[in-house]
Amino acid sequence: MADDAENMYRWETAYERTWEAIKEDEEGSLQANISELTHKAKRQRLFERIGNVRLGMMRHLFLILDMSSAMEDPDLKPNRLTTSIKLLENFVEEYFDQNPISQLGIIVTRNKRAEKLTELGGNPRRHIAALQNVGKKPCQGEPSLQNSLDIAAQTLRHMPSHASREILVIFGSLTTCDPGDVLTTIKMLKDNVIRSSVIGLSAEVRVCKKLSDDTQGDYNVILDETHFKDLLTSHVTPPPASGNTESSLIRMGFPHHQQNIEKDKEERPSMCMCHLDDKAAQNFSSGGYFCPQCRSKYCELPVECKSCALTLVSAPHLARSYHHLFPLPQFKETPATDIPNVESVFCYGCLITLKDKNGYMCTKCNQIFCIDCDILAHETLHCCPGCASSRNTQQIGFINSLT
Repeated sequence: MADDAENMYRWETAYERTWEAIKEDEEGSLQANISELTHKAKRQRLFERIGNVRLGMMRHLFLILDMSSAMEDPDLKPNRLTTSIKLLENFVEEYFDQNPISQLGIIVTRNKRAEKLTELGGNPRRHIAALQNVGKKPCQGEPSLQNSLDIAAQTLRHMPSHASREILVIFGSLTTCDPGDVLTTIKMLKDNVIRSSVIGLSAEVRVCKKLSDDTQGDYNVILDETHFKDLLTSHVTPPPASGNTESSLIRMGFPHHQQNIEKDKEERPSMCMCHLDDKAAQNFSSGGYFCPQCRSKYCELPVECKSCALTLVSAPHLARSYHHLFPLPQFKETPATDIPNVESVFCYGCLITLKDKNGYMCTKCNQIFCIDCDILAHETLHCCPGCASSRNTQQIGFINSLT
C-alpha cells in the first residue's frame, strides 16, 4: 500500500497543509522562515546521495540543447531558450568545479538537424562563450533527437572503458523529426554503455522516457525555473559507475605549461593538437602543455593525447576529485532545546548566535554550525572547518615544540 501511495499523482492523494509550515518571525517577516525551509530542503537533497558506490570520476558529457521553435515559449521568462542558456552557464562552471578532470561538449538541434557546437574539452570559458553566442541565434523548426544522439555517440563510443560516458538532453519540444528509427539509436547507446538523461521543459515524451530507462539515465520534467536549476545541479555529481567499467591502473601524464623554445633559438609558434581540425580557431602560439611522452602540444587540460592516447591532467585537479570518493559525513542535527546555554552558543563557522535555532554538530570535533555553514561545508568546502582548524592548531603546536 505504501508503494501504491508513492506512485499516485499529487491530485489523487490527500492535500498537504504546506502553508502551516510558514510562520512569521518577531518582526512579522516571512523571509527568515522561507529561507530556513529552503535550506533544509537543499540539505536533504545533499544527503539523498547513495554512498559506498563506485563513481565515474573521469566523465565525458555531451550537452544536447533543443533550439526548436518550442524554445520560444514564454512559460519561462523571458523564454525557454534564454532561461536554459543562463542556467547552463552556471551548470558548466559547477560541473568543472566539481569534476576538474572531466570533459564536456555541446550539441544543438533545430530545423531537423543537429550541430556540434563544441568538442569535448576541459575549458569552461570556451563552452560558456559558445552558449552565449548560440543564444543570439533564432529558434527554428523541429528538433532531431536521433541526429543529436548519433553525433554524441560518434565521439563517446571511442572513449576509454574506465571513463564515464554521458549525455544530458535539454528538450523543450513535444515532437522529434528523425531520419530513421530512433529506437535503433537508443539500442546502440545502451550497447556502448552511454548513460543518457533528459530534462523536459514541456511534458513527458514517450521516446525520452524510453531513452533514459534503457540507458539507466534520469528523466524529469521541470515545474519552474528553480526546479530546473535543481535538476541541472543533480547532474553535477558523478553518477554511479556501470558494471562494465574497468578497474585498472591508468597511465597519466602531468605536463606543465611551458614555452616552445629550444636551446639558443627563438620562440617557434605552432598549432596545438586540439585545434588542428577546427578551422575557425587556427591560431598559432608558442606556449602550451606538451605531452611528456610524445611532445604533442595542447592548449588546455584535461585531454587525451591524440598521438599516443596518454591521459593528460593537472595534479591539483586530480587531488580535488577525491572529495567525491570520500564525502564529508553528515553533521548531527541538534535541536535548540538540547544545546546547553544556547543563548551563548555561536556558530563555529560564521559566529552568528544560534538562539532559538537548530545546530548541526560535527561528530568528530563536536563543533556546532548553523545550517548555512553546514551546507557550505558539504557542498563547497568538502571538509569540516572545525576539524581542519584543529589539525592546523596541532601542527602549529608540534612545530613550536620542535623549536
